[in-house]
Amino acid sequence: MPAERKAGCLYLVATPIGNLADISRRAAEILGSVDFVFAEDTRHTRKLMSHLDISVPLRAYHQHNEAKATPIALEQLVAGAQVALVSDAGTPAVSDPGARLVEAAIAADIRVVPIPGPSAVLAALVASGLPTERFTFLGYPPRKAGELKRFLDASRDDPGTLVLLESPRRLATTLAAAATSFGDDRRVCIAREMTKAHEEFIRGSLAELIERIDSPPRGEVTLVIEGHLEQAPGPVSDEEIVKRYSTLLAQGLKPREALKELAQATGMRRRDVYGAIHLVSDTTDPDDDPAGDTI
Repeated sequence: MPAERKAGCLYLVATPIGNLADISRRAAEILGSVDFVFAEDTRHTRKLMSHLDISVPLRAYHQHNEAKATPIALEQLVAGAQVALVSDAGTPAVSDPGARLVEAAIAADIRVVPIPGPSAVLAALVASGLPTERFTFLGYPPRKAGELKRFLDASRDDPGTLVLLESPRRLATTLAAAATSFGDDRRVCIAREMTKAHEEFIRGSLAELIERIDSPPRGEVTLVIEGHLEQAPGPVSDEEIVKRYSTLLAQGLKPREALKELAQATGMRRRDVYGAIHLVSDTTDPDDDPAGDTI
């Protein structure tokens, strides 16, 4: 009786973004046990395999051959092969080739297993000093000026921190465009050469960093930009409060309703709104004591 064929499996293996010591034990074990490794750049991946003392057949899988390489990889998977997909650095299929192969594998009922690890996006985000509770990864921005402006304008009001990947030679252009779209007081962090000997984090406002980046920095760059911050309402004078209160009464609101609306509009407590009105004029209803309200 013939042996049962082992089911194929596609492993998405995260690889170091710079420091080879960041490769996980599990990732090394998977790379050493698969039948084939499909790599964005076989020359680059061969250095990693040599560092790990692994000898496994490498196949090219990059943006220029993705359409042709996907059915080849899928054929291997359907035949029962264990296949690993890697990019030059970080997690494959994130701003790198791979999404097409993952989709094809799932459609063919092939098991897909992520092997997590180094990520330039997360490394830059957590070291930026900017909020991490909510963020949006924008990938690589467009190169043409008009497209770049529309691309950034679409995220102008996004409250989450923005993370972009950019080439060193285009960094100054992207910073200038970001200042136009977001305002030059937005905080930003440029993460350069992360995990390597010359790792650097440059922090400041967009205006400050535009002044500091007078030539393309060396190495890979990840750009982290502060999200849109809601502006707290500014202080309102007592006279302005009385004016607004009188207008609301003239519109037919009851004193208690007018106080509530003014408190919501100014961010003040109802008791403080009442006090301001009482100090400036005697237009308040003597029976309208906000003390019983929830403040």
